[in-house]
Amino acid sequence: MIRAIHHATFLSDELARSRAFYEGVLGLQADPSRPAMGFEGVWYRLHSGQQIHLMGLPNPPTDPQRPAHGGRDRHLALAVGDLPALMARLEGAGIPYTLSRSGRRALFCRDPDGNALEFIGTAEI
Repeated sequence: MIRAIHHATFLSDELARSRAFYEGVLGLQADPSRPAMGFEGVWYRLHSGQQIHLMGLPNPPTDPQRPAHGGRDRHLALAVGDLPALMARLEGAGIPYTLSRSGRRALFCRDPDGNALEFIGTAEI
């Protein structure tokens, strides 16, 4: 079911400083195709379709509770071949999830320890 790691996401409370590191030190180039998401951020594409996402959100978060939607939390994104099948499995196990707010074919849930996971439906990987 899981095909690959799609992206890892990090919070950044000083996006300019983080960009200087990822672009200036590591030599990555910002991907201009990042959709508007209601907060600042940048995506970097790596080889094999993998990505690093920086989210311009408070770090550490100002709210001691983790966000209800995992897309606004540190998370690991995994590519899956059949997103509807995964949705059915999560529902059958009683695990709540939220759909991506960016309009992509993706969902977010949390593991038993509260870690956010994103699953992206893709046939390309």
